[in-house]
Amino acid sequence: MLRICLFLLFAFHTALSLRICSFNVRSFGEAKRRQPEIMGSIVKIISRCDIVVLMEIKDRSNRLCPFLLEKLNGHSQQKYNYVVSRRLGRNSYKEQYAFFYRSKMVSVKQTYQYPDLQPGDEDAFSREPFVVWFSSPKTVAKEFVIIPLHTAPEMAVQEIDELYDVYIDVKQHWASKNFIFMGDFNAGCSYVAKKHWKNIRLRNHNQFVWLIDDNHDTTVRASTHCPYDRIVLHGDKLIKAIVPNSANIFDFQSAFSMTEVQALAVSDHFPVEFQLRNSKRSPRT
Repeated sequence: MLRICLFLLFAFHTALSLRICSFNVRSFGEAKRRQPEIMGSIVKIISRCDIVVLMEIKDRSNRLCPFLLEKLNGHSQQKYNYVVSRRLGRNSYKEQYAFFYRSKMVSVKQTYQYPDLQPGDEDAFSREPFVVWFSSPKTVAKEFVIIPLHTAPEMAVQEIDELYDVYIDVKQHWASKNFIFMGDFNAGCSYVAKKHWKNIRLRNHNQFVWLIDDNHDTTVRASTHCPYDRIVLHGDKLIKAIVPNSANIFDFQSAFSMTEVQALAVSDHFPVEFQLRNSKRSPRT
């Protein structure tokens, strides 16, 4: 009886917010798809989230996302759906962005593949953002746009700065005032030194709020301490809708009692996340 009561209490509080996550699954392709233990961990990680953007998907066969959807829907009572980008990248190296979301909580209004053809600054991104506009009737902010990015490490400063141009471009296409930028920005350590932040517009314009700061560690390896994965918000209503203290790095290694080797088999990144308040009330965190 106690377990049932605790489950119902957890479900009640969870329903009062929308958890939005970003996860670089590191070379997420056929090799991982064939390993049930790794897929089981990935499913458990994703099923904590109402929306999750996945990156570093490497799937030429287009089998991974349908397979993952089947596993997720077999694990969760609230069914998921997904949208996925085309394969993006220069030369033969390609990746995809994918958004998995609980279809009873949110719906996709529109998707937009940023063309990366700004005159004089063409091909600025290694993997140009695949942008999704969500309708979220149960949260205080009823709609928001998510702009994901997985930078090339050596070009992290330039690509993070270019997100401002993506923001301007998307504003011209859609009538949204709420924007979420998230992903593996490689925004720390040797890739983005302190002296470089002055060159990043998303950081220097005070209307953009960074939820994961420069002192955090989003990496799995004990030997590294780098805030590579970030969340940035724009829009007064969206920012005011954040559940206090909900910005978090999900340490699945500790949560699932894994060794470092076991955790690295899943990814070398921890997911980052935050929550939006339900229109009625917000949970305690």
